[in-house]
Amino acid sequence: MFKTNCNYTTKNTKSTKKTKKYEIEFRNMKQIDTVVDFITGREVPDIGAEANRQAFERALVELKGFSKEDIEVDVPLNLVVAGKPYNSQVDLVVSAGGRRMMVVKCAAGSLGSREREILAAARLLEDYQIPVSIVTDGRDTAVFDTVPGEKTGGGIDAVPSKDALLKMSKGMEWVPFPEKRMEREKLIFRTYDLENVNVPRNMPSK
Repeated sequence: MFKTNCNYTTKNTKSTKKTKKYEIEFRNMKQIDTVVDFITGREVPDIGAEANRQAFERALVELKGFSKEDIEVDVPLNLVVAGKPYNSQVDLVVSAGGRRMMVVKCAAGSLGSREREILAAARLLEDYQIPVSIVTDGRDTAVFDTVPGEKTGGGIDAVPSKDALLKMSKGMEWVPFPEKRMEREKLIFRTYDLENVNVPRNMPSK
């Protein structure tokens, strides 16, 4: 996949008819590196937080006991916000016991600005609130209980294992997000998600 960074330089030249001609010079044609996604095996652009996502995917499998089949990548989140369609994606969604149990946002910068975004995604993706919300930048990780929106821990040790999620699911009350707060939650998600510029879905096609 390629992205063109174009610096446009205009030069005024005079023809015999004294008309102006504009020459556009295309410079800095840059090839974007790609990586093979650990979960899907697909080639993806190595931009933004992709390196962080690859590291977290490996941690889920190698440290937390999940199989690759338990983990979904770039899960569509399609909403109607203020009467207009808004289509986005959730970086990672992790299932256990036949239910989606955990959502993950892989950030390239500050975690604080992404915590509210992933909580909103966990509340909107299903007809119940996905119980665990996580944001990670590859170094720091914050884990949240979605329904109250409370932080339950930090670091990779705080990320639930597959066994922990299976135990959790047995006694889980699958709580839907309140309908009267739904539109506000959609607006919150869209506001934060619009700041995600350096992601594959926002790249121009070839």
